Amino acid sequence: MKIHEKYILRCIELGKNGLGTTAPNPMVGCVIICDNKIIGEGFTSPYGGSHAEVNAINSVRDKALLKKATLFVSLEPCSHFGKTPPCSDLIIKSGIPRVVIGMKDPHSKVAGKGISALRKAGIEVTYPVLEDDCLEHHKRFITYHLEKRPYIILKWAESSDGYLAPRKKSREKEPQPFWISNRYSKQLVHQWRAEEQAILVGTNTVLEDNPKLNT
Repeated sequence: MKIHEKYILRCIELGKNGLGTTAPNPMVGCVIICDNKIIGEGFTSPYGGSHAEVNAINSVRDKALLKKATLFVSLEPCSHFGKTPPCSDLIIKSGIPRVVIGMKDPHSKVAGKGISALRKAGIEVTYPVLEDDCLEHHKRFITYHLEKRPYIILKWAESSDGYLAPRKKSREKEPQPFWISNRYSKQLVHQWRAEEQAILVGTNTVLEDNPKLNT
């Protein structure tokens, strides 16, 4: 594995810490290395908070090392003012000479502008690195901006012979709730619910099961 790929994978792992808290912002991860050692890391704070690059730069104890460091990030640094200032401005101000980016930001206010700003400031920019991995990681954010809709997961429990539930009369005779899902699938569903922004169920599900839909 190439060194760039190693640290972009680390960015993706860091970004997962923001699952369920950053939307509509992406769950970005950022790593800063100097002399092949990690000197700073960060991931996107809950919505409205600091971005991954800011948290990573702030985590570096010896700021003088930034002058010869390389910053890795899973998504192109933003270049516009939103709830926080542009990350590209902070990277430039910090004096970091090299930036490695997993993928370009699909947001219309960024879409290459962050990369252009960094290069205009004399920073060496390398991208894309492990783009497919980053696309998968940022699928919710990408769907939101390119498809103009939420990222959707379809989930149902089905028996091996193709049934979603026993007949109603059979269910009424059962002293305990009838479960098709096993323990593992229940845990997985709770994880999915925690990661997404909304849950939609059908009328019959509410009438027959009255699920809590908790996480």
